[in-house]
Amino acid sequence: MQEGQNRKTSSLSILAIAGVEPYQEKPGEEYMNEAQLSHFKRILEAWRNQLRDEVDRTVSHMQDEAANFPDPVDRAAQEEEFSLELRNRDRERKLIKKIEKTLKKVEDEDFGYCESCGVEIGIRRLEARPTADLCIDCKTLAEIREKQMAG
Repeated sequence: MQEGQNRKTSSLSILAIAGVEPYQEKPGEEYMNEAQLSHFKRILEAWRNQLRDEVDRTVSHMQDEAANFPDPVDRAAQEEEFSLELRNRDRERKLIKKIEKTLKKVEDEDFGYCESCGVEIGIRRLEARPTADLCIDCKTLAEIREKQMAG
């Protein structure tokens, strides 16, 4: 229950960042029509902009907070804090690249289909994870294979 609630909260936060409501599909509506592509483009652009703002804030924060502490413990604590921030920003930088790759797919009208089997990924899955490029079945198989390779 907790995990499902976290996923729902996560997908709602992505939608909230973009300032959009969950997409309401109409009966008989064509998958990935202009309205749906526009919906996901807004979500992806807002998410990318939010991540870029966070990167800018980190740079400003690190410049403002950079101090040469005479105490080695204070200096080590600050260096550890900066190291964690930089790792987070590196993850966000990679996510920004993935978002930009996904925006290109939206632009090319090649968005929303599984890269492995070609089926529709689905509106709800894409709202929860707009950069998803595998349907739930192919993603599950990939995760099973990954676990088998690791263990």
